[in-house]
Amino acid sequence: MRRVLFLVRKELIELRQDPRLFGIVIVAPLIQLLMLGYAATTDVRNVPMVVSDADRSTASRDLVERFNASPNFTVIARVAGLNEIDPYLERGRAWMALSIPAGYGDGLGAGRPQKVQVVADGSDANSTNIGLGYATRLINVYAQQLVTGSSADDAYSRRAGGIDPRVRVWFNPRLESRDFMIPGILALLLLVVTTNLSSMAIVREKELGTLEQLNVTPLRRWELIVGKLLPYALVGIIDVLLALAVALLWFQIPLRGSVWLLLALTVVYLLTTLGLGLFVSTISSTEQQAMMTSMFFFLMPMIYLSGFVFPIENMPAAMQFVTYLMPLRYFLVILRSIFLKGVGLETLWPHALALLAWGVAILSLAILRSTKRSA
Repeated sequence: MRRVLFLVRKELIELRQDPRLFGIVIVAPLIQLLMLGYAATTDVRNVPMVVSDADRSTASRDLVERFNASPNFTVIARVAGLNEIDPYLERGRAWMALSIPAGYGDGLGAGRPQKVQVVADGSDANSTNIGLGYATRLINVYAQQLVTGSSADDAYSRRAGGIDPRVRVWFNPRLESRDFMIPGILALLLLVVTTNLSSMAIVREKELGTLEQLNVTPLRRWELIVGKLLPYALVGIIDVLLALAVALLWFQIPLRGSVWLLLALTVVYLLTTLGLGLFVSTISSTEQQAMMTSMFFFLMPMIYLSGFVFPIENMPAAMQFVTYLMPLRYFLVILRSIFLKGVGLETLWPHALALLAWGVAILSLAILRSTKRSA
């Protein structure tokens, strides 16, 4: 027991003498617990909705206000026709759309059943199912109130013939959750593999003592960095190709967009992950420290705050602002949009530009921190 106690004392002394390791094992979990305590929720609230009201009657405005007053929906825009709904759903600005046809109010007042159309973005099958359930229940309750005469507008209530909601799902009509999750898993695998590999490559040289041998060679700093990162970039590309083959051939995930655009933006994404790994290597002294730093301070926050697990729209406003610092957020949107929506660079350019800016910034910071002697 005395030997065990001495060993425990030795480990505690080493932990105290390494403030960076102490921060990794103590401070990082506390920070993540605080952030995820606010962000980790599977409730679907404030579903962004766009409304096409071709009737513009008192009855149609009453229905729209029902959605707007509900805590489950937020009407972000009102458009003139169905053809104006597409950009909102394609860009992800709205999850659902409500279309009210012309003559809705007159028909409802005459006692004829009326049809309204609910269009949903089925990319995220789980959230879409919940949102459709909310919408259907709200319309059914409203229709029942019209029939029983308990709505705000009794003129329509006494003669109402009811409302028949017609639901359509775009982009993922089968509502298969794997169609939504597998592109996200691809982005996550690239992040974990390439960041960890590149973060430990330089540190391994330090531990083995071979970094000093590189210091006396005529290699320039950029040559050393490119020579270290390029192999892992190739590994990332191979991983992408293999994952694409599995997704398309085994899981039969639809790829509606350009595969060349997907590969091109994947290269931009690899710029961020490899740059992040290089940056971690400049602030780490051992492989263990590099792995723990990348996992606790970068990878886990990105996983939870990028929209991979929890919808960003359900997070508090402060946490939503933090998600803009996560490159995984932009690549998730890019992958899922190319796979499920088939959109091109004309729609995805803001996300691609943000990803490129993030990659250039982190890689430049890593290069500035590294020298030929410390890299």
